[in-house]
Order: sequence, then structure tokens, then C-alpha cells
Amino acid sequence: MSRGGSGGRTRVKTGRGRTVSSNRWLARQLNDPYVKRAHAEGLRSRSAFKLIELDERFGFLRGVRSVVDLGIAPGGWSLVVRRQVPKAAIVGIDLLPVDPIMGVTILEMDFMLDEAPGLLIDALGSAPDLVLSDMAANTVGHTQTDHLRTMGLVEAAAEFAYDVLKPGGTFVAKVFAGGADSAMVADLKRNFTTVKHAKPAASRKESSEWYVVAQGFKGEELRNQRAAERNLE
Repeated sequence: MSRGGSGGRTRVKTGRGRTVSSNRWLARQLNDPYVKRAHAEGLRSRSAFKLIELDERFGFLRGVRSVVDLGIAPGGWSLVVRRQVPKAAIVGIDLLPVDPIMGVTILEMDFMLDEAPGLLIDALGSAPDLVLSDMAANTVGHTQTDHLRTMGLVEAAAEFAYDVLKPGGTFVAKVFAGGADSAMVADLKRNFTTVKHAKPAASRKESSEWYVVAQGFKGEELRNQRAAERNLE
């Protein structure tokens, strides 16, 4: 499949049935230092380092007791939480199958189903103080459509966070095209003390992904206000 190249890089042999773009992707994976480090440390994916870097900057894992991981596959983020906060209760959900993680409850189902939020909280056994979302819609190759589909997932994740977070809790989510749109940012700022965007070093430079980190959930008063607004609709 591959052979050593100059400068320590791995070169990919042309494989029967593989396209040029597939060979490029494979070469990038084989030579990506974050992929190699994730493999060496048993973290399942390079995205684990995105969460590590975000936490180093914002410190949201410190003292957490209960965590919901939306879009858990392949499990890298929950592994990071498990290692850094061993006593935290963690529940994750994904359409894709995920290999078991000791101490983590995993639901293999669509988060967008009506019953999913309730099942997550039932499995967790309490309100979370951290909601993580690394969800992204499957791409169709049309930039605007892909962005809208992913932002729909982000908005659903934010609504879930508004409904279930403990006061003072944190919401971390993957967004695209430089961050959440202005309407969503305004809504986050209504519900959290601070809202920041960041692009961790582990996120490839050519990728359009960013992360939004909303900390200091304002709690029951705003939750009750949101419920009253929904009842008026």
C-alpha cells in the first residue's frame, strides 16, 4: 500500500480501483502527525486533539460531572473526557456504530428523533453540565447546502443544551464557514455568559470547520422564558 519516501514521508502506491483523490486522502492520513499521535495514544481519531486544545484554552472539562456527547463516533471526544475526568458520567449518541468505551453509555440512533433527547437524559441519570457536539451532516458536494444541513444539526444541539443543561453549564459545537451565524450567536449570548469561536491547531488549515464554545449557562429563568415563548407560538 505504501513505502517510505524522502524526508520521512510515506508515499502511497497507486492502488487498483482507487481514484486519485482517494490516494491523496490516504497519503494525507498516513502523513498526518495528529493521526499518528491519535493511533499511538489509543484516541481513535485526530479530532480528539481538537477537544484537548479547546479545553486547554477554555477549561470547560474542569470539575464536570455529567456529559452528553452528540455525534460520538468514533469515540475520540468521550475518550478524552473519560481520561481527564474519570468520574464523570458520559452518554453519547450517533447513527454510526461505536466500539464500546468503558464507563460511557452509547446510543446508536438518530439524535433528530423526537425520543432521543429524553433517552439521553434517562441514560445519564441527571442534567448534564457539559453538552458536546461534533455532529456534521453528510456532505453532498454543494457548499451552501452542506453548510445549511450542518447548521441545522448545530441548532438542534443548541436547543437540546438550552433544555437540559445545569445552570453554569457549557455547550461546545462544531460549526462551519467561520462560525455560527449571527442569529444563532445572538441566541447563544442570551443563554450563556460568554460565547467564543475557536479553530484548534488540530483542525486542518484547509477545513472550514470552527468550534463555538458557550460557557456559563444562565439557567432556569431563561429556560422558563423559552418555554413560555414556545407556548405562545
